[in-house]
Amino acid sequence: MSDNGSGDTVRQRGLAKMAEVYGTEFQEYPGAHFAVTADHLFADIWSRPGLTIRDRRLLLLGALAAQGAIDTAGIQIGAALRNGELTEDQLHEIAVFLCHYVGWPNGSKLDILVGTIVAQQKKAARAQSAPAEQ
Repeated sequence: MSDNGSGDTVRQRGLAKMAEVYGTEFQEYPGAHFAVTADHLFADIWSRPGLTIRDRRLLLLGALAAQGAIDTAGIQIGAALRNGELTEDQLHEIAVFLCHYVGWPNGSKLDILVGTIVAQQKKAARAQSAPAEQ
């Protein structure tokens, strides 16, 4: 799990992969849960060859929808949009597809969440590009 036994190197790889996956920088947090998340999940699992981040995100969206963890899926939806991995139309299509495999209620909740997150990101982009009032 480490490069030459250096935990700092593993942590830095984990933090870098987290930033790549979510499109935002992460800082060090205390505790064992964060350590396992950064050092194992992101430095090792998300960094393995064979699947792209987009591939892993698609799998994760399906797994979260199947579990009914739609609120957690929102993190993945926002990151996929920020990183340009999936479009709004593709995310809506994923929700329709998943309705038939994870149940209509979960797929429908996912679709509604896609719309909500897209609207939030568009509103934030408009606010950021609007000239500052003096």
